[in-house]
Amino acid sequence: MLSTGLPQGAVPKLERPGPLRDRVYEALLELITTRALQPGQHLVESELAGHLGVSRQPVREALQRLNTEGWVDLRPAQGAFVHEPTEEEADQLLTVRTLLEAEAARLAAANADRAGIEALDELLAQGMLAVAADDVDAAVALNARFHAKVMELAGNAVLAELAAQVDRRVRWYYTPVARQRGSQSWIEHRDLIAAIADRDEQLATRLMREHTEHTRRSYHARQGA
Repeated sequence: MLSTGLPQGAVPKLERPGPLRDRVYEALLELITTRALQPGQHLVESELAGHLGVSRQPVREALQRLNTEGWVDLRPAQGAFVHEPTEEEADQLLTVRTLLEAEAARLAAANADRAGIEALDELLAQGMLAVAADDVDAAVALNARFHAKVMELAGNAVLAELAAQVDRRVRWYYTPVARQRGSQSWIEHRDLIAAIADRDEQLATRLMREHTEHTRRSYHARQGA
């Protein structure tokens, strides 16, 4: 195992076509988002480069970009470290997420068709299976897909664009509480689907607001859980 904490073979070597610095950036961002690279973890350029099968230059460029975006902290004479989000940062982001998601649920209830409802039902089934198998990574990914689908069914491009800007950080904050939320999160998804299918905009809004608030509170309570 590398000192970066990544198991050998966990990340495939990057394909060469396309801007390599962008591919390295995406790979590192995904590792941070999924917490394969933990908050506070020291990021050693040479080790990351070896793990990804690239030179140190694109890794350095990616770390600088991640630093600009707040995912990585570059400390003089110490190096790069995965950013450790404060409770206030998490609270602000998850509060904004609640506002966006609640409106998306309302619009989805107004606009969703049968195919859209069926797509949500399929994601629900997959999510319940992931929870039953204790597959946290799959559950987190499916949770993101579920919320993205609700956003798609809302049919508001501006709202979707705003939500996309916070999606990565929502996943980052959700991962440590995914097991704690477990099947309850998907039960809430099921109730939300029913409200959308019934075209009950008011109920869909309330359920989504409560659902996202549960996640926010779970995040803040995680250390004492």
